[in-house]
Amino acid sequence: MKRGTIILFTAALVFCTRAHADDAVCGTLESATNGQDGMIALREGESVNFWRGGTVRHGALHVYKDGEVYRVYWQPEGSGNVYVLANEGTTSVRLILTPTRGTKVETGPGSLPKQNVLSCPDL
Repeated sequence: MKRGTIILFTAALVFCTRAHADDAVCGTLESATNGQDGMIALREGESVNFWRGGTVRHGALHVYKDGEVYRVYWQPEGSGNVYVLANEGTTSVRLILTPTRGTKVETGPGSLPKQNVLSCPDL
């Protein structure tokens, strides 16, 4: 993961709490392009699957930039909702329903490994 990725998530949601040892993983975000163990490219329209309880929901990433801060959102296929990826470490995020902020850009700062999701939206 590139250094800029930390800025991407940390600044995206200041009010998001840090993960605790008792936070349960309720799903995963995985690359639909590079396979389940492949890196997730942080670029506009990147296909990313959300796995929860043995079922998959297809979706795409959207990348926005506000000054030096990148924000990455996941949008389920066929939905108008977007969820910001709020960083909870190098391999965990929370998906939080929120309006987009910044200007849409084609490419973000690098890539991420498969992400454990600690707060799963009701899809």
